[in-house]
Amino acid sequence: MTESDLLLPSREVPLGGVRGITVHRTLPHRDLPTVGAWCFVDYFGPSTEHMNVLPHPHSGLQTVTWPLQGDIRHKDNLGSDIVLRPGELNLMTSGEGVSHSEFSVGGAGSMQGLQLWVALPESRRHGVADFEHHDDLPTIEGRNLAGTVFMGKLGDAASPATTYSPMVGAEIALQQGNSELTIDPAFEHAVMVIDGNVRVGSLVLSRTQMIYLKSGRSSIAFAAETDARILLIGGEPFAEDLVMWWNFIGRSHDEIVQARDDWEAGGERFGTVAGHYGQVIPAPPLPNVRLTPRRRRVIQREG
Repeated sequence: MTESDLLLPSREVPLGGVRGITVHRTLPHRDLPTVGAWCFVDYFGPSTEHMNVLPHPHSGLQTVTWPLQGDIRHKDNLGSDIVLRPGELNLMTSGEGVSHSEFSVGGAGSMQGLQLWVALPESRRHGVADFEHHDDLPTIEGRNLAGTVFMGKLGDAASPATTYSPMVGAEIALQQGNSELTIDPAFEHAVMVIDGNVRVGSLVLSRTQMIYLKSGRSSIAFAAETDARILLIGGEPFAEDLVMWWNFIGRSHDEIVQARDDWEAGGERFGTVAGHYGQVIPAPPLPNVRLTPRRRRVIQREG
């Protein structure tokens, strides 16, 4: 596949068991497992359905939580216990293993936000877990647009969040009309519409739709039918093969099996999240096939 403008439609996925929420997932896509090191994008809301996600594990990745409406209480086995608000970033680096829970805070109200994962490179995926909270993030402005850079770098705006691959992650508000954003031509990018209808390249996107843009571009042109918001992610193409299953990212079937076994055994690798009295999300059964790396079927080709 060689199209420079590849539409990535979302699919609905239940999250967190019976008391969880339903999300719109755009990444990974069957033809595109990663955009840069970004390997997972979930969009939830706007909805009055609250987030009630019991402790669950992660390995081999960073979780990037970016709320748009509503407050979320994050707790993890590292001892972190923090309320995350819109405009703030929670970044959890799993390394070899971490576990956490996420619950809505407060009574009635709308929930809306983004949960993203970043694949950790070989040099970091076996390290210790870490957690960061950032409430002072850089902003950008341009003709008919303004945004916040929560991961990586966009122009002169660089997020303080720790990254292990060259990348960008930003929420951008577009005013009705035309606008243009300067980007790094070494990066591949994807744009997802959060609110509104936006033309990007040859396609008009509506809420939760994503478009993939290959590397080699120095700018992206937008045409918003009304005021709108978008998510921009990107980075240098990720060279390592990934085996992704449930909440784990590894390099082989055996690594995933071991991570699942360690979670089910309740050992030290993923620890315990305090205050849940032993309640956790159990791992689903493994499929009856050997897990293999997700292969990119989108070809990077200039011109």
